[in-house]
Amino acid sequence: MHKGGPGESGLYTSIMKSRSPDPLRLDVAVFIADGASLQGEWPSIDLQRLAASQSPPQDIVPAPVAWQARGERRGASGSEAELWLHFSAHCRVWLSCQRCLQPFEQALAVDTRVRFVRDEALAETLDAELEEDVLSLPRWLDLRSLIEDELLLGLPLVPRHQQCPQPLPMAAGELPEDPAAAQAPNPFAVLQALKAGKGPKPG
Repeated sequence: MHKGGPGESGLYTSIMKSRSPDPLRLDVAVFIADGASLQGEWPSIDLQRLAASQSPPQDIVPAPVAWQARGERRGASGSEAELWLHFSAHCRVWLSCQRCLQPFEQALAVDTRVRFVRDEALAETLDAELEEDVLSLPRWLDLRSLIEDELLLGLPLVPRHQQCPQPLPMAAGELPEDPAAAQAPNPFAVLQALKAGKGPKPG
C-alpha cells in the first residue's frame, strides 16, 4: 500500500481547493462560505425547457446562455449568518409573434438573489415576508436548472413584434377600413347628443 510522503497530503488538499465548483452539482454551503464566484456559457440546447419554448427559423441555432454566480454571507457577529446566492444570465431567444405568427429574436436577461435557510418551514415563512426568493439549503444544487427556471419566468406572456415586418392578413369576411366612413359621425354619438340637448332640435 502506498503511503504518501511528507507534504503529499497538503499537495492533495491544495489541488482539491483549486478545482472549480461544479455548477451542475454545487455545494451551496461551501460555495457561499468561501464567497466564491463562477461564470461561463451553456449551449442553448443544454437548457432543454428553454429550447423547447423557442421557435427559431430553420437552420438557426439559438445563442448560448451567458451566466455568472457568486456566494455571499451576511450578518452581524453573534447572529446566524445569512446565506445568499446572487446569479445573473442573459441570452437571445427566438419567439413567435402572436400577431403575425413570424419568428423574431428578443433579448432575455435575469438578475436574481436567493437566500438559503436551514429548513423548508423557515423558507416558506420568510418567502412570504421578503421580496427576494427564499429556499431551504440543499446538499447539492443544479445551478443550471435554477437559472433556467428564472429565464423561463422572464419570457413574455404574449410575445409580439413592436412593429410587425409585414401587413397583417385580414380575417375572413373582414373589409378594409373606409376613410370616409371613419370620418362620418357615429350615429350613436349623435343620438346621445340629441338626448342631452346638445344637438340640433327638430323643426
